[in-house]
Parts: sequence; C-alpha cells; structure tokens
Amino acid sequence: MNSEQALAVFESYKIRRIYDAASETWHFSVVDIVAALIQQPDYQTARKYWNKLKERLKNEGSQSVTNCHQLKMIAEDGKMRLTDAANPETLLRIIQSVPSPRAEPIKLWLAKVGYERIQDMSDPARSLDRAREYWRQHGRSEKWIQQRMMGQETRNKLTDYWKDHEIKGEEEYAILTNIIHQEWTGVSVKRHKDLKGLKTQNLRDHMSEAELIFTALAELSTRQIAETVEATGMPENAEAGRKGGGIAKKARLDLEQKTGRSVVTGENFLRPERTTRKLGNKD
Repeated sequence: MNSEQALAVFESYKIRRIYDAASETWHFSVVDIVAALIQQPDYQTARKYWNKLKERLKNEGSQSVTNCHQLKMIAEDGKMRLTDAANPETLLRIIQSVPSPRAEPIKLWLAKVGYERIQDMSDPARSLDRAREYWRQHGRSEKWIQQRMMGQETRNKLTDYWKDHEIKGEEEYAILTNIIHQEWTGVSVKRHKDLKGLKTQNLRDHMSEAELIFTALAELSTRQIAETVEATGMPENAEAGRKGGGIAKKARLDLEQKTGRSVVTGENFLRPERTTRKLGNKD
C-alpha cells in the first residue's frame, strides 16, 4: 500500500485546504477529514464529533490539538469562517485517534512507513534501494536515477561539512542552499519551483539531467572551496557558496551559449492528475 492508496478514502469528499507558501505546507480542515473518516455528510454532526475527539485528545495530553490552527476557509454559506486546520503531520496523528474502519488504510500505511524507517536506520542501503524503486515506478530513466544518486552523495558531503563547521539547523542549511542555487541558476529555489509548477514536491526530484549535474557541480565546488579556506559559520560558508555557485554559473553560461538552450527549465515529472487532485480535493 502506498500513500495514494491510503488517502483514497477521501476521494468522495471535498476537503478544504490552504497552502502556506512561506513554509511550503498544506493546511487541511480537520472537520472535513473527520467527516470523511466517519462518513458523515452533515457538517454540524461532524463538527460535534471533532469537538468531542478534541476534548479527549486534550485530556490525554496529546499535542495534536495544540498544533492545530484556526484559519479562515469558505464555509457552506459562502463566507470565510475560522475552522481548525492542521498540517499533514498533525493530521496523521489525529487520524490515528479516530476509531473508524475508513481510517484503517491510513493506519496500516503509517505502520508500514514506520517499519520501513526502522529498517532503514539499521541498514541505510535499504533506503537507497527504495528510492531507486520509487523513481523507476515514476518513469525515471536509469541514467537519471544514477545522476540523482550521485548528486545526493555530493549534497550529503556538503551538509556534513556544514554540520562540522558551525552551521546549525535546517533554516541555515536552507539559506546556504538558496545562496548556491541563486548564484548558479540566477533564480531562487522558490522561483525555480514556481517555474516547474511545484509546491511541496522536492525540487531535485523534478530536475532535468543537466540541472542535476550543475547543482552537483555547484555544491562540489562550494565544499572544496570551504575546505580550502576552512570556512566556519554562516558568513564564511555563504561566501564559499557564492564562489562555488559562480563556478557552475560560468559553466552553465558557456554551455547555453554553445547549445542555444537554457539549462534551467520549467519541465517536471508531475503526473497530470497530481496537479488537480490532492488528498481527495475536488475543487
């Protein structure tokens, strides 16, 4: 069972959602999810069920309710009204608390994912094999997969360097990554994702072979420059990132001049239905 099969229980229900571009996260109406799980078309009945469940979760000390946010969404009367909304992580925790046969596919999928994660921790090669199989199933060529894996290895070596040289947390990693990306492509990571029509998807999973190669060149150059000058902390690693990205930029411009084609592209591997249907939404 995969995530799409698990989430099929929502396909006949309209699930309201809001996309937060800043955090690149979807927030879904909790009561709409609950209505789908308990097969309750009446909104007020579903709302009462969620209120009781919310009270029980609070008494159990669950953080799921605390992690919900009141966001304005279109109500049945057409007006924007506040409703409890949750991101996917919080939502999955809530779903596990709903005693419904329709929740079982999701619970089974979560258990499967959790078990696979435990296996990956004891044998990292499993996660690599799983990634290869995932990309094959989604139509990637063996050449593309090889380039993607090599690029990830280059990326891992760079983040290992950052970790050992006073770069802390995902936020600082993201800032440095964007500096490198902006330097070699001429656009930010967010703008590149917009060009490809991506939201929460991984940008690298939708790069062309050329984009993967130049990304790897930029990150390889950044690491080697950082190692040479022993860059430590944000300012020094940011400077190494600009120089490393600049090396890939020169190579990109040279190739584009000789081929007449842009390396940075809006092409992606999205399937048509994924652009119009997410978590059973039928807008």
